[in-house]
Amino acid sequence: MEISRSLSWIAMTIALLSLMAPLASSFYLPGVAPSDFQKGDALSVKVNKLSSIKTQLPYSYYSLPYCKPDTIVDSAENLGEVLRGDRIENSPYVFQMREPQMCQIVCKITLNEKEAKELKEKIEDEYRVNMILDNLPLVVPIKRPDQESLTVYQHGFHVGVKGQYSGSKEEKYFIHNHLSFVVKFHKDPQTELARIVGFEVKPFSARHDFEGEWNGNKTRLTTCDPHSKRLVINSDSPQEVETGKTIIFTYDVDFEESDVKWASRWDTYLLMTDDQIHWFSIVNSLMIVLFLSGMLAMIMLRTLYRDISKYNQLETQEEAQEETGWKLVHGDVFRPPVNSDLLCVYVGSGVQFFGMMLVTMIFAVLGFLSPSNRGGLMTAMVLLWVFMGIFAGFCSARLYKMFKGTEWKKITLKTAFMFPGVVSGIFFFLNALIWGEKSSGAVPFGTMFALVLLWFGISVPLVFAGSYIGFKKPAIEDPVKTNKIPRQIPEQAWYMNPVFSILIGGILPFGAVFIELFFILTSIWLHQFYYIFGFLFLVFIILVITCAEITIVLCYFQLCSEDYLWWWRAYLTAGSSALYLFLYATFYFFTKLEITKFVSGILYFGYMLIASYAFFVLTGTIGFYACFWFTRLIYSSVKID
Repeated sequence: MEISRSLSWIAMTIALLSLMAPLASSFYLPGVAPSDFQKGDALSVKVNKLSSIKTQLPYSYYSLPYCKPDTIVDSAENLGEVLRGDRIENSPYVFQMREPQMCQIVCKITLNEKEAKELKEKIEDEYRVNMILDNLPLVVPIKRPDQESLTVYQHGFHVGVKGQYSGSKEEKYFIHNHLSFVVKFHKDPQTELARIVGFEVKPFSARHDFEGEWNGNKTRLTTCDPHSKRLVINSDSPQEVETGKTIIFTYDVDFEESDVKWASRWDTYLLMTDDQIHWFSIVNSLMIVLFLSGMLAMIMLRTLYRDISKYNQLETQEEAQEETGWKLVHGDVFRPPVNSDLLCVYVGSGVQFFGMMLVTMIFAVLGFLSPSNRGGLMTAMVLLWVFMGIFAGFCSARLYKMFKGTEWKKITLKTAFMFPGVVSGIFFFLNALIWGEKSSGAVPFGTMFALVLLWFGISVPLVFAGSYIGFKKPAIEDPVKTNKIPRQIPEQAWYMNPVFSILIGGILPFGAVFIELFFILTSIWLHQFYYIFGFLFLVFIILVITCAEITIVLCYFQLCSEDYLWWWRAYLTAGSSALYLFLYATFYFFTKLEITKFVSGILYFGYMLIASYAFFVLTGTIGFYACFWFTRLIYSSVKID
């Protein structure tokens, strides 16, 4: 009865979550209210970082010799935006709402040797220019050759292209200096107000000429003149990048009315690839894991029920002398493990990370962290990590007291500093590398100071507060007494070898997440938006269930073969899935990414090492608590003299 009720509850939860999955991307809870524009209102285009999927090192827009406004103004950025390397500044591109402009001159620049070299390097590394209008990122619409009706959107336009003149084999570099913007708007039928729902561009490389004297943006160009209907519609006479060459930057802007409403203007950005494949593969993976979980749960419940009733009958038949299996080790099963302090620290850190993930995902599923709220996800994760410190302290202190520990302040300091210390060490090293490359992705000193302040000023005191509360509570009582002398562990079968069973245990949790992991890696390293938070939450719940079940099953087999050293084994069994995650990240690096720079490779593996370490702490803690609950449950169910 109890099982069927819990199974129906799981089924209801899954049904509810799968209904929420598509919702997560369809409604809009942005960080900004819609802006209404009248005809002729000024529209200021902002510029963001230059980004490249080949180097993963962002640079400031004005690090290249582009046209500058009179004064460059930095936009206020949140913590997440700074950590992502976003640098949002104003630009000389200013439009008038619903007033098309043709062949507008921005400025004229003559390249010196250093500027030409930098431009060539950025074109070689396939850097893209990112711009923003009314909080919408700039995209380049690209028609799919196989499906003419389908348009895919590329974020930002390339700085330039490499090519050859016809009849020549020499590679030349050409800059995209003419931008053809299209601003899409949705007009209110009652009023003349309109809202911006799309921002697209087609970049061209055009070698401009002009007659007479140069007269700033009033100069009349012979290559692009709206009066004589001469417009730039292709790159047939491109602008070459060479020292001493003069480049004239120009743009057109057109306005198109659109049926897309403001609330769904992000849909075109998010619905980028073939959704069908994503849904089928994720649902498939969920079904396999649920099927496995159901099987494991039934086996465990049936076998255990038979064991417990058999042991309790043995007592009545006075055959207790011939005990076998897991009941035999009841006097040793709750003996504190070696390095129990370290286990307490890791369990505390895992609880902190679990709390952060859970709350972040709930916010994301509800739409509060949509891609329109730039940097929101990163900011939320950092702040939640800091505030979850209280649970880390509480859990590590409770476990420490159960292990008869007395120095709670020592364990608290370790909990507050070990996991964040390791992550910060790797992060500082990677940040120094990014500084060395003069990239805008380097976290500035002020932000570093703010992060350290959050850690020492809020997180550490909260860990202490949690530890104090946890240590004040009475210690957790063991369901059975522990013998004074530890019993000898019999020789184990080859498949019960700790290393073998730990590595086997990590396969199933990794299998539950690896398809979703592909999409997450793609969104991070190939600069696409990730928005399927409903499914991610579902996969997270399945990960928790899988980690718990595989650990319980392997722990049960271990106790049956009279090996009672389960504490660390439980943590490492689920935690070993992090090893597979890192191996998959390595496979992804060599098969999907085109990273050629040594520094970029170190950055990739550095960040994936942090992610794998965090995944180890998270899954290990889930496995440990599942096993902890399971052993207490079974040993409190049998009669022991």
